[in-house]
Amino acid sequence: MPRINPRAAAVKAVSKAASEISQSTPTPSTPISTMINQRSIPAEATEELAAFRSKAPKPKPEPTPPRQRPSPPWSPQAREKKSPPPQSTPIDFSNFLPRSHFEISTSLPRSYFLGHHNAALTRMRQALSNVGLILEVRDFRVPISSWNPLLEQSLSSTSAGVPRARIIVYTKRDLAPPQRRPLPGSQAPGDVIRTLKSFHRPSKVDNVKDMIFLGMGAHSASLQGLLKAIKEVAREMDSLTGLRVMVVGMPNAGKSTLLNRLRSHSLKLGKAAKTGAQPGVTRKLGTPVRILPGEDSNDPDSEGLGEGVFIVDTPGVFVPYVSEPEAMLKLALVGCVKDGIISSVTVADYLLYRLNLTRSGVYVERFGMPGPTNDVHQFLRAAARRTGKLKRGGDESLEHAADWVIQEWRRGNLGRLLLDEVTPTRLEEALQLAREPSLSMNQARKREKLARKERNEAKRAGVAGESA
Repeated sequence: MPRINPRAAAVKAVSKAASEISQSTPTPSTPISTMINQRSIPAEATEELAAFRSKAPKPKPEPTPPRQRPSPPWSPQAREKKSPPPQSTPIDFSNFLPRSHFEISTSLPRSYFLGHHNAALTRMRQALSNVGLILEVRDFRVPISSWNPLLEQSLSSTSAGVPRARIIVYTKRDLAPPQRRPLPGSQAPGDVIRTLKSFHRPSKVDNVKDMIFLGMGAHSASLQGLLKAIKEVAREMDSLTGLRVMVVGMPNAGKSTLLNRLRSHSLKLGKAAKTGAQPGVTRKLGTPVRILPGEDSNDPDSEGLGEGVFIVDTPGVFVPYVSEPEAMLKLALVGCVKDGIISSVTVADYLLYRLNLTRSGVYVERFGMPGPTNDVHQFLRAAARRTGKLKRGGDESLEHAADWVIQEWRRGNLGRLLLDEVTPTRLEEALQLAREPSLSMNQARKREKLARKERNEAKRAGVAGESA
């Protein structure tokens, strides 16, 4: 039996129906489609016709006109359309008296030295035989509080007692106050940088080769300066196997981020170390990652690098005991302490205290408050209402609001502060503390207990002398 082409059968059926209609005398009021429907078309032809109509090409939609690209901001058209930004109303601090000091509870945790910190420090000591350079990372917002003396005592010298080369990198420079407009009652970042550079001279601190200040963004000039300093150390060592670098520092100071940025800037490669907003992402020593290629006869700049420069990522190591309670709050605020170790409401209260000291009214305008306040609950309630941090029933969730406020400040969206007072005297005190043997938590508690006992005895002796 010959095979019937469905398309040909449908066309034939339509042609036959059209010829029959043309031979009849239709009334002007009867549509052609009605006449076709009134004619008797075979069932198989009707099915083929429906299939043919479903496969028929649909009419193309009219092309939409191309969207015009916006004019660049520097063009005259954009300048004409651009309206001036709304002027923010200055916050009146004339009738407001901020707190002169911050009350800290005696039960505030004074350490975040965990088990894997001690284990990581032990593994660092074991791996030092192949390391020629230490990159010590500190947070620029807390340049003294993020200084870990334990790392210097453990890693600063070789087994023969020769000081190991070090480069100190201060990260998160762009989260400090602007250089051109220092906040009232705070230090200008330029003054802090000059004080740190003067302190870290070779005569002051052992074998510090250079100091670099980096921000969170892609600051190529600063990274180029760091890579140049690393190359100089590699050429001084002049090793055929290249240079091994170990990056160390407090938790969440930016060690893994620095490794990834050096690798991306020098070799144009992707991330090699995992990063996160909370401390404790890196739990063990990483494998060496190349950040500079080896010697190449066609590249004079690579002379003296041997097989290249490799960097080893390490977990953050906290100090066993923080002697100043306020320093613990500073480290919790910048994120060196895991959230939840210290109450978020307490940390937000300390942030409010520091913002008020610098007359920063950014939170007043941001949360729609009538004026500045010293009450942390009023501050957090306003933040909760503005951001929708509410409980069931409409009550404000102070804990969630405090968490949001802290994270917003860490991103630089709620004021920018330098939390440490950086002066030559404070740096000398920190240096003397770094040279003393590190105390464990139990040793520090015993020392504080003895000091408190001596103070009480002296106080009782003074009272007894006055009464006599």
